[in-house]
Amino acid sequence: MEHALMTTWLDETKASFRSQKALGDGALGQLEDADVTLRPDPASNSIAVIVKHVRGNMLSRWTDFLRSDGEKPERDRDGEFEVEAATVAEVVRWWEQGWAVALGELEALTTEDLSREVRIRGEPHSVPRALLRQLTHTAQHVGQIVLLAKHARGERWRTLSIPRGGTAGFNREKGFDPGTGR
Repeated sequence: MEHALMTTWLDETKASFRSQKALGDGALGQLEDADVTLRPDPASNSIAVIVKHVRGNMLSRWTDFLRSDGEKPERDRDGEFEVEAATVAEVVRWWEQGWAVALGELEALTTEDLSREVRIRGEPHSVPRALLRQLTHTAQHVGQIVLLAKHARGERWRTLSIPRGGTAGFNREKGFDPGTGR
């Protein structure tokens, strides 16, 4: 892969991670304490459980990303799915802890690192494959957090994207004409 293309790919990947964090921040910022432990049904996870899991996954995968296996021996993955009570402040603290490690390691990556290999549970991954694996995993859970937060807030929810019925106005604001594609 050409160096400029690799640089662009890495920059876009970093931006995609930051975008996922921003979506999660927007959802978590709308919650009240009672919202974080709500579950749609007994077999589902609450926002608190999902965030605790995302934190555990990030701490394991991103700590010493290039130097050690992404599944750390001290990780208690099963314990990540056990949350009886939590506050918004506690959930946000978990969220920020995971992201601090993830973004710190991610921002330190260089295009030269893209040719390296890392391991996750002993399985070899190219760095781009590991990054995409982590991005898709994180995005899946951010989507769950947003959906659960939207349901918890109901009419009080403030959209994190273009509101229903707002597409034409959004396009005008951006100077985009769907008829011409410009």
